[in-house]
Amino acid sequence: MNNKTATTSRPIHALIARRWSPRAFDEARPIAQETLTQLFEAARWAPSCFNEQPWRYLVCNRNTEPDAWADALACLVEGNQKWARRAPILIAAIAASHFSDSGQPNRWAPYDTGAASENIFLQATALGLAMHQMGGFDAVQLRARFGVPAEFEVLAMIAVGYPGEPALLERRRLEQELAPRTRRSVSEFTHYGRWRELRALPGGVR
Repeated sequence: MNNKTATTSRPIHALIARRWSPRAFDEARPIAQETLTQLFEAARWAPSCFNEQPWRYLVCNRNTEPDAWADALACLVEGNQKWARRAPILIAAIAASHFSDSGQPNRWAPYDTGAASENIFLQATALGLAMHQMGGFDAVQLRARFGVPAEFEVLAMIAVGYPGEPALLERRRLEQELAPRTRRSVSEFTHYGRWRELRALPGGVR
C-alpha cells in the first residue's frame, strides 16, 4: 500500500494517522470471513443515540456471493466502477430511519451509522486492509436490486480489500492515489465559546 500517513500538527494515535482512502485493491486476494466479522464487531461497539444501533450493512463478497457483488458494482457510478471492480468486498451502509421502540423518526441515525463506519475503517486499517467509502452510487437502484425496505436509508457504498498496485489505476486516479493528503487547519473549523467567522490563517497546517 502507498504509505500516506498524515503529517499532523499535533501527535495523534498512529491508527488515525495511517487511515486513508486508497482506490488500489488486490483483486486476487480474498478476505476471510473471520476478518470480515472483525470489521463488523468493531462497528458493533460504536456509540449511538439511546444505544439504538441503527446501522445495517449489506455485504457483497465476490468470492462467495458473486451475483450480489455484481449487482452492488452495477449500482456504482461509472467512475467508481473502474477501480472498485478490483475490491473483493462491496458494502452498502444503511441506517434505520425510526427508533425501534417508539417508531419516531431518528434524526441521529446517519450520524451514528457514520460513527460505526469509522470504527470499521479504523479496524480495517489495523488489519492491513484498504477501504474506500463512496457517495457516487444509485441508491434507488440499490434499494430495488436488494429489496431494502423504505424505512431504511441507504447512505454510502464501501469498497474493502487488501492493498493493490496503484499503477493499475487510470491516470487521474493514480494522480489522486499518489498526491499528498491535505486538510483544513484546526483553527478553520473549531469555535470556542461562541460561533464566529473563521478564516484560513496564513501558514495553517493542512
